[in-house]
Amino acid sequence: MIPVPTGLRARLVITFTLVAVAASLLVATIGFELAKTALVTRAETTALDQVTRELGSITFPIGRLRPGEAAPTARELGRLAHALNGPGRSVLIEYGALIASEGPMSMSDVPNELHGRAKQSVVTQRKIIRGELWLIVGAEVYREAGSRVEATDLRAFVFFPLKDDERQLATLRITFIQAGVVIVLIALVVALLSARQVLLPVRRLSAAAQALGQGRLDTRLPVHGQDELAELTSRFNDAAAALELSVAELRSLEAMSRRFVADVSHELRTPLTSMTAVADMLSEEAGRLPEAPAEAVRLVLREIERLRGLVEHLIEISRFDAGTATLNLEPVNVAEAIDDCLAVRGWSDQVTVKAPQGLAVNLDPARFDVIVANLVGNALKHGRPPVLVSTRTTQSGLEVKVRDHGQGIPREALPHVFDRFFKAGAGRSRSQGSGLGLAIAKANVHLHGGTISVRAQNPGTLFTVWLPHA
Repeated sequence: MIPVPTGLRARLVITFTLVAVAASLLVATIGFELAKTALVTRAETTALDQVTRELGSITFPIGRLRPGEAAPTARELGRLAHALNGPGRSVLIEYGALIASEGPMSMSDVPNELHGRAKQSVVTQRKIIRGELWLIVGAEVYREAGSRVEATDLRAFVFFPLKDDERQLATLRITFIQAGVVIVLIALVVALLSARQVLLPVRRLSAAAQALGQGRLDTRLPVHGQDELAELTSRFNDAAAALELSVAELRSLEAMSRRFVADVSHELRTPLTSMTAVADMLSEEAGRLPEAPAEAVRLVLREIERLRGLVEHLIEISRFDAGTATLNLEPVNVAEAIDDCLAVRGWSDQVTVKAPQGLAVNLDPARFDVIVANLVGNALKHGRPPVLVSTRTTQSGLEVKVRDHGQGIPREALPHVFDRFFKAGAGRSRSQGSGLGLAIAKANVHLHGGTISVRAQNPGTLFTVWLPHA
């Protein structure tokens, strides 16, 4: 199956070419038919004039036989045929049963219709005889009898060859074909140039739209002329200007929002430090307080700890938003780094680690610790044991997997688990974390140039982190 071109350039060129071909065929056909008609008419007129003139100049002393008149002899008919003959012609003279001829034709070559009509007037007919086209002129010979013109019983049939006319028509046909080919080629060139002129603004618009998509919002195009493409270009410039203004406003609002979060987070650090110091003192005294005040103190301590974690997460997120987060790479023993991360948080007895001993990779140890802590902490809070951490090296980097065996994350929530403040399921209360842990883990992974993904298991959930070799 021949593929149909779908490009605008191809369609324009094909349309131009088809129109040129159709116009060339129409003009060539009409021109050829007109030329053919004119040529045939000229040949018939010339032949009729010649036969009429030559018959009028012949003095032939016989007419219709009257009593006492002798019939014309074959010799006399032969002289008449010879008088009507010419270059390339063939002549037949018929008088009753007598036939005189000059040339290769015989009475069998005369069409019956022409033979009958020749008794009334001078008539013509074209006929192909032995592979060649001939023009046959038939006429009855008249004679003058005093002041009258009398008809005779004698008919003449003159065959005019049309080889030269056919040759001229063939030459004309070739000329029309050559002219049509030239016209089509010219139309093709014009189509290509026109398509280029039409598509050039479209290509510029496409390139400008791509530049806008890549963030170059100051992209504008020059406006030339007053046609539809110029109007489209002008509207594109207006849309680009409006988009630049809107994006600038949005960026300003976003920067203000990020600055606000960062400022609030830093401002909260000072009172939190004081609250944490007081909380430590209250924690020591909680055991000596009555049950109700002790429970209240423990609740306050938990909320202060949660608030402290939230503020730390907000400060970390603000660093990523501001672009100030940096990597401090150094060789890290992966197994030891994971063990230290779990031991510091008291998770060593709740997590199974499968990591090759002696495996060293260039990482930022603090950020790698944050990645592992957030993934394992998420598995312990929202999943069920056993929680497994496994690592292995690939040709391109380090792969870390963290899996739990809980109920798993709902399928519709999987695409959003790394969104900020997202919590899957209504059952997760506000005490279950800030909703920023996985977002921070993803930001740290991306800072290393790696990837992180989540996939549902049966049972549980699997997080996979890939970090490239530095």
